[in-house]
Parts: sequence; C-alpha cells; structure tokens
Amino acid sequence: MSREPILEIKNLEVHYGPIRALKAIDITVYEGQVVALLGANGAGKTTTLRTLSGVVKPTNGTILFKGERLDKLAPEKITSSGISQSPEGRQIFGDLTVEENLKIGAYIIKSKKTLQENFKKVYGYFPVLRERKNQVASTLSGGEQQMLAIGRALMNNPKVLLLDEPSLGLAPLLVKEILEIVNTIAKDGVTVVIVEQNAAQTLKIADYAYVLEVGSISKEGEASELMNDSSLAEAYLGTVTN
Repeated sequence: MSREPILEIKNLEVHYGPIRALKAIDITVYEGQVVALLGANGAGKTTTLRTLSGVVKPTNGTILFKGERLDKLAPEKITSSGISQSPEGRQIFGDLTVEENLKIGAYIIKSKKTLQENFKKVYGYFPVLRERKNQVASTLSGGEQQMLAIGRALMNNPKVLLLDEPSLGLAPLLVKEILEIVNTIAKDGVTVVIVEQNAAQTLKIADYAYVLEVGSISKEGEASELMNDSSLAEAYLGTVTN
C-alpha cells in the first residue's frame, strides 16, 4: 500500500448557526485504505462526509485531496476530481429504473465505452442490479436499494468513495454482505471512508478508525487495535466477536 495521503483534513471546524458541529478535527486517509468514522448519533460523522463532498462549507481548516485544496470547491467540482458519496438514507430516484439511477451517477462520463465498462464493473460487484436493471428502483428491497446507492456512487470511477451508514435499517446478514463488497471495492483500488454506527462489523473491514464524540475525535488507531479496546467495546461495539 502507498503511504501517500490521499485525503488530509486539518483543523476542520463546521458550524450550524451557533452550534459547533466539528471542533478542529484532523483526519488522514492513505491511498487504498478503508477508514471508519465511528460514533453515536450527533457526533459529527455525517457532517464530516458532507463537508468532504462540498455540501457543507467549513468555517475553519483545510481539506486536501492529493495535495490540492478541496474545501473551496463546489460539490460538482469535487465529484469531478474523484470523490463520490453514497448518502445516508440512500436517496435513490424511486421512479427511475436501476439502470437510469446508475446512469445519473455517471453524469461526468462522456465516453460511451467508459460508461459501459463502469456498468460492467458495478454489475460485477452487485449482480442483483443487473437482474433488476429495468426495474423501478422504489420496488427494490432495502438491501438492493443500498447496493444501488453504492453502485451509483461508483459509476464515475471515484478515487475516494464516501459511504454514509450503508448498513442502516438492514438485517445482519445483509450488513455483512454489503461490508464484504465494500472490502472488495477497496482491494480493487478505491479508497473508502465509511461512517457507521455498526462499529463491530465495520472494524472487521477497516484499516484505521476515528471515534467522534460531539464534534471531536476522542480516539483513533488501527482498526484491529480498537476492536480490542475495552472502553470502546463498552461504548460502541457490543458483541465484537459475533
């Protein structure tokens, strides 16, 4: 694995009006890693991802992507530069087909050949989407909709994939399946930053993790070490060994 940082968050602060949602956090993501952001609701995990994708603007600090400033760019420029997000709650277009949803994710792709290659790649990760490609997205199961949301984010060949709560509302077996696919995506060369409340399962596929508490990083380390951290286990992990 390369030890070049692909993403660097330095002294990042975000305010919603008078509320300080992120309090001068520092996060470094190396190329090829799966980095997990863990913590309870309201900890600042989703705000971090939304700031990375340009939807939320920071009040202080910098974000570097491959050494270039990202925090001043518009969301579409950030997407074009190689960062894609699969948002919390999936936010698929329910009245469009699976294939139409995926095509929307590839709006920056101009080459028909590349578009077809990207369809092939996404269907390789999620074969059920190929079977359902002409089906209206609202008729998919929850797990299939989540696969569609991740697939859509992959359609523009991102260097970094941001995943916000991909396990939300899914049965344990489906969670395991989706996280295993995320692990495969990372092994194929896409750097992944994943926000999850399901800490135990996520740490199994992550390389490194940060724990956020009310806008601050309270703990960080190798995922394998945090898995055995007794204070973390008590707060977030539940039964890690399952």
